Formats: sequence, C-alpha cells, structure tokens
Amino acid sequence: MNSPLNIFISGASSAMAQAFARRYAKQKARFYLLGRDSGKLDIVKQDLIARGATEVWVACLDMARPQPYESVVGGALQQLGSIDIALIAQGVMKPQSVLQTDVAALQENYQVNLLSAIEIATVLANYFEQEKRGSLLIISSVAGDRGRQSNYVYGASKAALSVFSDGLRNRLFRHGVTVVTVKPGFVDSPMTAGIEKGGPLWASPEKIAEDMEKLVGKGGGVLYTPWFWRYILLIISHIPDFLFKKLSL
Repeated sequence: MNSPLNIFISGASSAMAQAFARRYAKQKARFYLLGRDSGKLDIVKQDLIARGATEVWVACLDMARPQPYESVVGGALQQLGSIDIALIAQGVMKPQSVLQTDVAALQENYQVNLLSAIEIATVLANYFEQEKRGSLLIISSVAGDRGRQSNYVYGASKAALSVFSDGLRNRLFRHGVTVVTVKPGFVDSPMTAGIEKGGPLWASPEKIAEDMEKLVGKGGGVLYTPWFWRYILLIISHIPDFLFKKLSL
C-alpha cells in the first residue's frame, strides 16, 4: 500500500484551497493547513477529516505581517515528516478605489499577495530541491497579465508573483520538482462577493481545483483556468496601447 500524500497549504481557508484539499482528502492524504482565522481553519480541518483525510494539523498565522516562514515550514515538516505537494493560496482583493487611496490597504495587498507567497515558496523550494522531488502550486491570477484601470494594484502583485513562479519553475525543473503557476479567471468565491456574477466566464472553485490536480507531478507549467482565459488574455495583451488606454477595462 502506498503511503498517504503529505500536503502543505497556505491560505487554506480560501475557497480554491478547500476545493483542492477535498480532492485529496478522499485519497487519505495528511494535511498541514496555514491561515489567519483559527475558526475557519478548524471548520476546514473537520470537513477534511469527515471526507477521509488521515491526519490534519492547523497553524494560525497572519500573513499580512512579516513572519518567520522557515520556522513555519519547519513546524509543518515536524508534524508531516515530509511534504509531497504544497499549495500557496493566500490572497486579498480589495477594490481598486480603496487600494489607490489607502496606503495601509496597499501594503496589505503586497504583503499577502506577493511577499508572504514568495517567502513561503522560497523555503519550500529549497526543501524540494534538496529532496529532488515535490510539486509546488502557486495561485496567481490572469489579472497579472496586463495592468487594467479596474484592478492594476492587485494585478501588479499577481504579475510579480507569476514572474517569480516562472523563474522558480525554470530553476527547479532539473531537480525533479514541478512548479505550477495557476492563473484563474473569475471565480465564484467569498473573495469576489462584491462583484456581480453570472455568465460563461465565471468558474467554481471546484473547477479550478480539478484543473490544478491534473498538473500535479506532470512537469509543471502555466495553468490558465478555465482554459479559455489563455486566449482572452492573449487578445487583451496585444491590444495596442493607444487603443487600450481608451478602454474601460
């Protein structure tokens, strides 16, 4: 019998992270969950156990503030023994109108969406490189493919995260480690609660999780999910600037 997979998830109470974890809970995986809300983490823990997870540990941590992530990952390794799959899923998305006027909100955007993510990823990458194996998934966004007036502060944090994860994939590929840059489009989740939903461009967290699972251990790459966002962003990225700046995107 194969040993259960050991999975580390930061931002574990997010909708996409929960959907991803549920797919592995039924495979009897073991989890180490990281997030800022202890109450939500406990709910996720109980849900995963009910779905078949072998063991679940949780750690409460505010990623809006600098943290000792080497110690955090070390704590996960102490409980799990090893890590097979890691998902970095934390994120905040405040309105552009707030981010362009509130410096504190601006700082939180970059601390959570970018700095905490690359710091955790760096520690995990060094571990995986030493082990010569492992899968690291980093949730970015299609918003990072081109700056738009409606969300350029959020998009800038995701653009930097995408470039970081692309470089990390290039570095780790020769060491047997896969890195997936996940770029969801519109996702029906609590993060987008303030946005009017509906139509074919919206996807469920479960759909994103299904697409992510397909790339685990498969060589890594950039995952636009659902698939059609690759072509939507290809078009948006090639609109000439003289025309683009006149559009209300």
